[in-house]
Amino acid sequence: MKIGLLSDTHSHIDERVLKHLDNCDEIWHAGDIGSLEVTDTLAEIAPLRAVYGNIDGADIRAEFPRDLNFELKGQTIWITHIGGRPPKFASGILSKLKETKPNIFICGHSHILIAKSCQEFEGLHLNPGAAGLYGNHAVRTLMRFKLTQKGVKDLEVIEIKRKSVYL
Repeated sequence: MKIGLLSDTHSHIDERVLKHLDNCDEIWHAGDIGSLEVTDTLAEIAPLRAVYGNIDGADIRAEFPRDLNFELKGQTIWITHIGGRPPKFASGILSKLKETKPNIFICGHSHILIAKSCQEFEGLHLNPGAAGLYGNHAVRTLMRFKLTQKGVKDLEVIEIKRKSVYL
């Protein structure tokens, strides 16, 4: 099963991002969506799983949960927006990770791409960085991977350079 993973679109989705999601079986968005137009566009490409982030308004919070916990292909997955990063997880996250031990923990928020095996909960930590324009990141990022019974395989990091604007 091919998964497209992105976060922190902040109301912006464009063809430079969308073309990398074309052949995905599912798309996962780890929060700071910004606009339901973003999720509507993503859902036209493939089934969508998403969580809301700290910048998302009542409309997005009514449609998507704060946390998603599910099992797929024999893997347990937890997606939330604010998770921190090893070894400094957000408040309450590490204790929940140790308790639930997901195979894959996914968050966004930092705009910093992470793909790391974590001893703290014996699973994989993924943060796809930021696919939108808002923020200090010089490169927009997202991930693609195959989800199998054995876990994440063939992880790809997609980098989209931001266009310079000269006035």
